[in-house]
Amino acid sequence: MIKINLVREGRAVRGGGAAPAMAPSVAAAQAGAAANVNNIIIVAFLVTAAIAGGAYWFIMNGKLKDMQEQVVSKQAEAQKLEKIIKDVENYQKQKDNLQRRIDLINQLKQNQKGPVRVMDRISQDLPDLVWLDRMNLTGPNVSVSGRGLNPNAIANFVDNIKNDPMFEEPEVGSVNLVTASPLVYSFDMNFHFTYAPKEAAAGTAGATTTGGATSTGGKPATTTTQGGTPGGKKP
Repeated sequence: MIKINLVREGRAVRGGGAAPAMAPSVAAAQAGAAANVNNIIIVAFLVTAAIAGGAYWFIMNGKLKDMQEQVVSKQAEAQKLEKIIKDVENYQKQKDNLQRRIDLINQLKQNQKGPVRVMDRISQDLPDLVWLDRMNLTGPNVSVSGRGLNPNAIANFVDNIKNDPMFEEPEVGSVNLVTASPLVYSFDMNFHFTYAPKEAAAGTAGATTTGGATSTGGKPATTTTQGGTPGGKKP
């Protein structure tokens, strides 16, 4: 009697049929591995992009903060400069006002000294044998009238006024004989007074005077200005 073990044969048959089914499993594993590599590459790219974007944002944010700080600093500096500019403008206004006052005071002083200077210069230019009866000063215009013992003395006075750097060209009105014994001539003359001396004629005043402003005798005649200051000399 022959015995056959069917269980072992069945197992052998099942084991021999399972071997070909292993090939699709390997392909699937390889495909899964390739997909994992791709996923890793994508994730790495995304991570790298995120890091790069974060770094760029950080850098740009730092630059933006620096620019904002610079803007705030410039604004503060501009405000300081604006205050300084206003202070300078106020100082300039005060300086201009003070300068105008100083100029006005100097002008008033100059105007007050004008008649005194005119009379002083005329007294220096007045030669011997000539005296003044009247003198009027209206602004820069000076008009005088007086008398002299001879026409030459009167001509010397005219030349002295002409050569004086403080006076301009005189205009002689007339020279008339007043009395024959003693000989006395009257004259009148107009000229302009200037506060700025003529440079060309500087130093020539009184070149033809014979004895300065001192008279030879007698009492002084009355000379009037707008201020009523007496002056002039009479022989």
